[in-house]
Amino acid sequence: MKIERLDIYDFDLTYVHGTYVMSGGRKVTSLASTIVCVTADNGLQGWGEVCPLGTTYLPAHTAGARAALSLLAPALVGTDPTNHAAVNDAMDAALSGHAYAKSPIDVACWDLTGRALGVSVSALLGGLRQARFPLYIAVPLGTPDEMTAYVLARRREGIHRFQLKVGGDPALDALRVRQIIEATGPEDLVIADANCGWRLNEALLAARAMEPLPRLYLEQPCPTMEECIEVRKRTSLPMVYDEIVTDLPTLLRAIREGGAGAVNLKVSRVGGLTRARLLRDVCDELGIQVTIEDMWGGDIVSATSAHLAASTRAQCLLTVSFMNDWTNEHVAGHQPRSVAGFGSAPTGPGLGIEVDPSRLGKPVLAAN
Repeated sequence: MKIERLDIYDFDLTYVHGTYVMSGGRKVTSLASTIVCVTADNGLQGWGEVCPLGTTYLPAHTAGARAALSLLAPALVGTDPTNHAAVNDAMDAALSGHAYAKSPIDVACWDLTGRALGVSVSALLGGLRQARFPLYIAVPLGTPDEMTAYVLARRREGIHRFQLKVGGDPALDALRVRQIIEATGPEDLVIADANCGWRLNEALLAARAMEPLPRLYLEQPCPTMEECIEVRKRTSLPMVYDEIVTDLPTLLRAIREGGAGAVNLKVSRVGGLTRARLLRDVCDELGIQVTIEDMWGGDIVSATSAHLAASTRAQCLLTVSFMNDWTNEHVAGHQPRSVAGFGSAPTGPGLGIEVDPSRLGKPVLAAN
């Protein structure tokens, strides 16, 4: 089997609750997702998606993804899509770095491989370990009352894992977290996620104020590994490393030096399922939990996360996000879909979802 054609599409996603607010004044109402279709010479197709969260969240942005894909796509024509090592070698030979742009091609090849073999991506990733798994919801930054009301509304829908956006004034952030802890119960898990919003002294003040709170994880307090390591040395709060874990060396440093209790594994951040599986398995072997998700995205991103989560050992999995629950637009009929705070991987071959090409329009880039 050989890759005959790659098509790249634009698909805009709007936030289902209006405005998504993070630390540093970053706000999102709409994002441009980039969808990749890989077509083989026997007519089989596979799909992948990448959706950077704006231009200031990570060193990734939509125009950059498409510029990179314009270089990557021609280099892959004629490659066997079921040989994922060869696919990744060809991408690395064509372009150094830019893992996020390589991710949708890698995922599309996993999808195509599953369809060719008649098995799910979960099976290809090691086998189904969880028929369902708990989902979290991100809580946009707001006043303590606004955030508490948001949490309680989602809790009534069945969600019991909440990622609170913090990273502003440490005292106010501590108040936000305390109020939500007090408003929820022992079955609820709360993660205070600064998204790199504090510098060291601010993070230390916040951690000290939050230290006595139960059921609380601290996620990515600072923008550098060095700062996060120092914060972890001074708090007993379990720490989730996120944006600064990009590959195996940074993962191992976060564990060995940074005392990581968990890692937020974003599939496109690390370059796709091929590398995400490696990091997931290393975490499993070392007893580190993982959150499985992505920067942003819709149905294809959510299906990708679902298969990686479903093939993860339950004790290793902290939580998962179905980002298509956060968006109004859907290319695959809003599948997979959450049910009362839990998700499952689609059971069909490949990613197990059917993308509707009529939702996409004409490709913005093509290679054959």
